[in-house]
This record gives sequence, C-alpha cells and structure tokens, in this order.
Amino acid sequence: MFVLELTYTAPVEHVDALMPEHISWLDAQYAAGVFIASGRKNPRDGGVILAVGDDRAEIERIAASDPFAAHEVCAYRITEFLATKTSDALAPYRQQLPG
Repeated sequence: MFVLELTYTAPVEHVDALMPEHISWLDAQYAAGVFIASGRKNPRDGGVILAVGDDRAEIERIAASDPFAAHEVCAYRITEFLATKTSDALAPYRQQLPG
C-alpha cells in the first residue's frame, strides 16, 4: 500500500484551475481500483491519497500522470507501507509481513 502526499508548489489559483482535470484523473484511478481514499490537507497546502498496489514503479507512473504533476503545480512524496492491520472495512487490503 502507498501513501501519496502532494504538496503544492504553485499558487492555489493555479491548482484550482487544474482541479477538474485532477478530479477526472482521481475518478479514473478509483474506477481502476488503485485509489481507496483521498482528500485535501488542512491547512490547504496539498493533499493525500491512499493507493493499493505492489509495484512502486507503477504507482510512481500513475502519480506522474496526475495533471497537477504534469503541470508542475505539486510535488509528490510516495511512502510504501505494509497494511498489516486495518479496519474491517479495509480487510481486503490487509497485507502479510514477508516470511
């Protein structure tokens, strides 16, 4: 599993101008089953996305395809972790520690 942290690198007005494209991109990743949660940070200086997958290179490719990244209005920090404990609602995403 991955935590994608976005930090805005441009004025929020530039971010807002790209928001419809960003939301379409988010919707496509939700439909593909890659994203399971996302939202703005508070204070509003970026956002956070929770993504499922085992291939870091693929998650990096997906992040690079975000219109925010393509138009250089945000920087991504990607953290991989093993979700060994989850709520019951996220049980399908639970992972095992390597043997």
